[in-house]
Amino acid sequence: MQFSPRRPPGGGPLIMGILNVTPDSFSDGGLWNDPERAVAHAVEMAEQGASIIDVGAESTRPGSSPVSAEEEIRRLKPVLRELIPVMDVPVSVDTMKPEVAEVCVSMGADIINDVNGLRAPGMAEVCASAGVHVVIMHVPGPVESVHSGCMGDGFAQEIRDTLRLLTASALDAGIDGSKVILDPGIGFGKTSQQNMWLLTHSSYFSDGYPVLSASSRKRFLAEMFPGMDRDEASVAAAVRAAESGADIVRVHDVAGVARAMEGRFSR
Repeated sequence: MQFSPRRPPGGGPLIMGILNVTPDSFSDGGLWNDPERAVAHAVEMAEQGASIIDVGAESTRPGSSPVSAEEEIRRLKPVLRELIPVMDVPVSVDTMKPEVAEVCVSMGADIINDVNGLRAPGMAEVCASAGVHVVIMHVPGPVESVHSGCMGDGFAQEIRDTLRLLTASALDAGIDGSKVILDPGIGFGKTSQQNMWLLTHSSYFSDGYPVLSASSRKRFLAEMFPGMDRDEASVAAAVRAAESGADIVRVHDVAGVARAMEGRFSR
């Protein structure tokens, strides 16, 4: 499938619709872990304006418990088996395990969205061999303990430096530079104020690569957009990220974000 992760010149960002097939996601756990319902929701998001569908089977919310690769695959396979053949937009899989990624790309997944920044041994090689796009996300330290503390002063430069190192490692492993997408990791080991800064300075992290912004339904939005419910705040945040240069916004409410983008950017 031909796919470019870059927003068109003068145009708005691509919308990545979130499809959680977990029982314990912080916002919609259990809603879409039935394959038939999951596929119907993905098709609906594509019709509403999603340019990518991102499927996840392991929650990374604060307090969540890790799952084994076997369990993650058990959750993903029935959904991907039904989803991939009927989608006319790329399917992304949100995983940090190379054995899970290998199964998913063999089934036709187009993108691996890795909150661990391709740091697990073998992950970059799996993605390079499959020729898929990759989302390299920043987390400060081990992903298992990412919600136990926050970054300090100089966080923005530290994030950018880390993303540069992770990108260099990905390229060394054979990943094509045109397949790389960077994510500064909003909500992962950052204070609310730091998250707000990341949201409004997306292009700072580009280094020539497309940038993904993922703030949908995260806790800090209540401070940034007081008086709004979480979906209203998430839509406003997606617009703010787009205005600051994000190429992709990862969201739950595709229809709301698509409406908000209309008229703000040329198509």
